[in-house]
Amino acid sequence: MFYLGCAVWAFKDWVGDFYPTGTRPGDFLKLYGDRLTTVEGNTTFYSIPEPTTVDRWAAQTPETFRFCPKIPRLYSHGGELMPHLSESLTFLKTMQRLKSRLGPVFLQLPPSYSPAALSDLTQFLTAWPRQDAPIAVEVRHLEWFQPAHADRLNTLLKRLGVGRVLLDTRTMYDGQEEGLPDPQLASERRKPNVPLQPIVTADFSIVRYISHPDLNFNEPYILKWIPCLQAWLEQGKTVYLFIHCPDEARSPAIARYFYETLKLAYPDLSSLPWDALEKPAAQLSLF
Repeated sequence: MFYLGCAVWAFKDWVGDFYPTGTRPGDFLKLYGDRLTTVEGNTTFYSIPEPTTVDRWAAQTPETFRFCPKIPRLYSHGGELMPHLSESLTFLKTMQRLKSRLGPVFLQLPPSYSPAALSDLTQFLTAWPRQDAPIAVEVRHLEWFQPAHADRLNTLLKRLGVGRVLLDTRTMYDGQEEGLPDPQLASERRKPNVPLQPIVTADFSIVRYISHPDLNFNEPYILKWIPCLQAWLEQGKTVYLFIHCPDEARSPAIARYFYETLKLAYPDLSSLPWDALEKPAAQLSLF
């Protein structure tokens, strides 16, 4: 299975392009689900939704849609994880109101969370009900990417069947040593400069591709991803691909280009609901 989405669904500047002219905010999620198949739950990172809100999300999306909510930063960015286990599980219970629409839960760790906390991470992931609620981890402390620590982390995740979130920020930093202008570096949505280690540790993978606003700049990076994603899909892995951009208005068009490029290499790729809309490509005039 292949799921494609963006970081958010409620973005007013998509109206008139990704969403039809005149779309009301209350219709954003339904229209998003008519086009893409998953969304990265950034909203839950900043604010814990009420159960009634989660029920409304489920009612506005098809059963095949997947939400991948982030564990709130109150719990993931407050030092050790274990003191927040109970609250995290309460959050999960709320998210499980999505039922079949709940994809892997996303644990994003801050740059301050180093391999020195491996024991804490192990206890947290062991206590998490992984069979009922798959979970994936994104690390940002640079020591996690050193061979010894990376091996320990990947071994742990494979043993527990926990996913590894792959954050690709290369478009933000490549070429900067040559002094090339890059609007990403001035963006408030700046992401960390961490190495990309494309490894799958569970039966699914989450890829977060931080795109450049210029499609031409993205093309070589996307082309490098294609054989990797194709290989995982052929191995029976489920892939969740999320497209970010500091100019969020461009994210849907870049997502569609990524999808169409992968579809050429892997014709068995599951179709997007977007394909069923009349002239879907014509709705985007970003490039």
